Amino acid sequence: MSIDHIIFIALIQGVTEFLPISSSGHLIMIPTILGTSDQGMIIDVAVHMGTLLAVCLYLWRYISRIILGSVRGYRDPDFRLTMQIILASISVICVGSVVKYYIDDIIRSPKIVAWATLGFGILLGVVDRFGMTSRRIEHMSYRDALIIGFAQVLALIPGTSRSGITITVSRALGYERQEATRFSMLIGIPTILAAGTAISLDLYNYNDLQLTIDACLAGGLSFFAALISITLMMNWLKCASFFPFVIYRILFGSGWLIWLYKT
Repeated sequence: MSIDHIIFIALIQGVTEFLPISSSGHLIMIPTILGTSDQGMIIDVAVHMGTLLAVCLYLWRYISRIILGSVRGYRDPDFRLTMQIILASISVICVGSVVKYYIDDIIRSPKIVAWATLGFGILLGVVDRFGMTSRRIEHMSYRDALIIGFAQVLALIPGTSRSGITITVSRALGYERQEATRFSMLIGIPTILAAGTAISLDLYNYNDLQLTIDACLAGGLSFFAALISITLMMNWLKCASFFPFVIYRILFGSGWLIWLYKT
């Protein structure tokens, strides 16, 4: 894989991972744009691991609360948040393992990406426009965490956007924009970690030095891009909505559908 291809993939992943516009969908479209072969799941997950480190750094206060809450036990208020993240992660990790081995090649289709980008983008716009903004993470129930977690399963369809669908459901449940985004990032940590661990084992079994170097470079670049992207988005959401992301998804999905069905 060329260095230009690696840099492009890493930057796209870093910028889009926690924006509600589907990083996996963009990564699948890259080979079509560049006229190259698909970079494969190993590079995909390597750049996801880079963004994982970025979000852990950005949310280090919440991460420390989760760790301390787990150690102190159920009487600690932060133990509740720990359990909610676990509940929200169980379903997608279980279903994701099935998808990886049985239907991953089928759903990694540009047409599926385009339709999912468009459809779930419109859904985000509607929910964000009419949803209440009165609840915070501290108000979250176990039921809400479970519902948001089940929504992550839909994100296994490339183009849906894991952050996009979880933010959509959180907004439908009445959570503030920043809080919905923050919880989406938190429940993304175990999901990305599980996928990264599985692919790391695959990478070890390949025993391919060049592939390992490519994966490490891609992961490092995506880390820096993600950190900048997360910071800018959270500052934006202090005083604005998800409207620009919705418009982008509509244009992106519609443009790809027109192009794909004409060729």
